Amino acid sequence: MSTLAELPDIDFVQADVKAMQDSLISLYESIAKRQLAPADPLRIFINAIAYKMVMQEVKLNQVAKGQLLRYARGDVLDHLGAFVETPRLGADYAVTLIQFTLSTPLPNVQIIPAGTRIGPTEGDGTIYFSTKEAVSVPIGDVVITVAAECNVSGTEGNGYIAGQLTTLIDPLPYVASVTNLTETSGGAAVEDNDPYRERIHIAPESFSVAGPDGAYAYWAKTASASIADVHVDSPSPMQVVVTVLLAGGVIPTQTVLDEVFAVLDDRTRRPLTDKVTVRAPTTVDYNIDLTYYIRKSNATDVVSIQKAVEAALSEYKLWQKSRLGRDINPSQLTHMLVEAGASRLDIRSPAFLELGSSQVAKEGTVAITFGGLADD
Repeated sequence: MSTLAELPDIDFVQADVKAMQDSLISLYESIAKRQLAPADPLRIFINAIAYKMVMQEVKLNQVAKGQLLRYARGDVLDHLGAFVETPRLGADYAVTLIQFTLSTPLPNVQIIPAGTRIGPTEGDGTIYFSTKEAVSVPIGDVVITVAAECNVSGTEGNGYIAGQLTTLIDPLPYVASVTNLTETSGGAAVEDNDPYRERIHIAPESFSVAGPDGAYAYWAKTASASIADVHVDSPSPMQVVVTVLLAGGVIPTQTVLDEVFAVLDDRTRRPLTDKVTVRAPTTVDYNIDLTYYIRKSNATDVVSIQKAVEAALSEYKLWQKSRLGRDINPSQLTHMLVEAGASRLDIRSPAFLELGSSQVAKEGTVAITFGGLADD
């Protein structure tokens, strides 16, 4: 299946102010049987009318293009998704695994109710996680684990490392301590237009069971709006390995991988003989070490250019880790920093490195030095 980026750009109407002005003036002169001088008030009036008509053509062109998948956004994109039964993914809640520890073994079962709230250490109570189901600590045991979900959707609940959620908001008898065993992850905002557009594009793959690569990729992406990229491989017959990368280059936790597996392992989607494995990508570390220079003619703008270079560097790091198999490419780094205003670069690292389809780049140490002003 071709990508949307491979499609040619299209215009339904050629909006040309000069051509419209010439056409209207020519039409008037042929009807009125007289020439309009450049300063003729009627010519100026016709030029204004022509400009207004071209603005309508521009709007018409935008509206018409907005009905096509490559250009559609917002509600129009939602309607296009309805044609292939692919609704936009809603916001997701971050999840984690919580461990409850009792102060002593008990002679009876201790219940941990569903909805028990746990917050971060020294938190202000705005963000907390609630247990998703009731669990019971068996007689004689002191430890039980249970999945918990953030109280707010989106990315706010992501990033609490293991051991950071230790406040039991709802006190329970005999519970001595609580802690999260895994980093919180999986929270995502409502699906953005670009990833949603891509899912609509590959939606026909879902009309089959998840045998084709595209079908596995489609169904994997439906597990969460936080999923940015998926690679499907079959290293041997009936063995399917699905690699998942989250938005922003975030490596998925086991909780997220389990959610994807649950979607793919549905017997209505998975071919009976396929054995599916869902895994996180292998990270390939790289370092950034460079010196950049600014033209002497831009000496008065040094501070603003330095800020732009720093922003471009951050953009590069995000770009580099946002897709599986994206080669570590110093040429892209050069392009971004020059666009930001650097006149010359001395890049000592990274060097170009080709990545495999299930690998993702991850920045390590970053050393960027301003080398001063250079001749134009």
